[in-house]
Amino acid sequence: MKVSVDQDKCIGSGQCVMLAAAVFDQRDEDGIVVLRDANPPSDLDDDVSEAAQVCPGLAISVED
Repeated sequence: MKVSVDQDKCIGSGQCVMLAAAVFDQRDEDGIVVLRDANPPSDLDDDVSEAAQVCPGLAISVED
């Protein structure tokens, strides 16, 4: 799985961090998403996919 984020679309809700903290983080100053792991292990696939689905800004893209 390949993960990418668009920081310009991120609204800082933090849903991604709650679902997959090993893959996503947030900047301290404004809460915008930071990608920690663009190629997470397969055991995180479900969590990362859910994070992409629930992202209110549609800032997360996932490729299989």
